[in-house]
Amino acid sequence: MTQDYTQPADDRLIVAMDVPNAVAGLKLAEQLGDAVSFYKIGLGMLTGGGLGLANELKQEHGKRIFLDMKLFDIGATVEAAVRGLSQFDLDFLTVHGDPHVVRAAREGAAGTDLKILAVTILTSLDRADLDASCLRAGTIPDLVAERAARAFEAGAHGVIASPQEAAMIRALPEAEGRLIVTPGIRPADDASDDQKRIATPASAIRDGADHIVVGRPIWRAPDPRMATQAILAQIAAI
Repeated sequence: MTQDYTQPADDRLIVAMDVPNAVAGLKLAEQLGDAVSFYKIGLGMLTGGGLGLANELKQEHGKRIFLDMKLFDIGATVEAAVRGLSQFDLDFLTVHGDPHVVRAAREGAAGTDLKILAVTILTSLDRADLDASCLRAGTIPDLVAERAARAFEAGAHGVIASPQEAAMIRALPEAEGRLIVTPGIRPADDASDDQKRIATPASAIRDGADHIVVGRPIWRAPDPRMATQAILAQIAAI
């Protein structure tokens, strides 16, 4: 099944630009063309021209931008950082889901269209990792649900969560009208890499995700556009 790109690209797919620098990012965006309307630029790209790339993709190419910084600090610092980043006309920005961080981020984003997304528990972590970090007992799904509910109460527009927890979060009363964005997406025949809580594109959307984030299965593919088309076909069929 092929995607009709005479229609607007399906922005449920966010392509993660986890490439070394802005030059590589622009090359990837060129390869994907009108197939993709939404890009994620993360912390690893920050020193490689990430903010400049975000601005160019937004202002010159009309793309939506998700800046994945996962900010965490005292409230005043988070508020100042978000206020500064909001000048770039971004769409999504991540912060850690601690209530004081979320509240500060909302203050920093006041008066803009920037959506604050709270990180619950990173998809690369499992219970053993939480134990090693001295985080309290409890299953990951229970902790994710609790962190998501508290982040929503603090004002988060949405959360970042494993696709395995999307349905559970969507069922929370606090989640009504909020966004769920899921990394850890892998096509059925793709390697999990460093992700430990993963799902396929279609299952994540079915379970309540508004957006899925896909990186390596696209940018390391021999033909990134063809890999994108395959993922778009999966979610279009739902």
